[in-house]
Amino acid sequence: MSNAAKRAILRSIHLILAIPIIGYVYSPFAELPNYAPIVRFVSIPVLILSGFWMYAGVFFAIIGVALWLGACYLSGYGAAILSEVALFIARKAWLMIRARQSKRSA
Repeated sequence: MSNAAKRAILRSIHLILAIPIIGYVYSPFAELPNYAPIVRFVSIPVLILSGFWMYAGVFFAIIGVALWLGACYLSGYGAAILSEVALFIARKAWLMIRARQSKRSA
């Protein structure tokens, strides 16, 4: 499968699974318990997986989804969001260290 086809599939998945989140946000308050499990444990993890996969690759995406689900289950949404921010910071630091090492060896 070509990279363009893979990107198109991931983009489509990403956009389609954003629809339940819109329904969750704009639904009446009495209907929120109906949407909550689907959004929390299906829609958001698949959005994270497809978004991170397009951004940084499948390995980073799997780590991001595992962090999200673990932090969300154990500590709530605040910890889940902070864990994703920490993951992005750790990835940026790792990329900078790798770039400096390759610059030194060249």
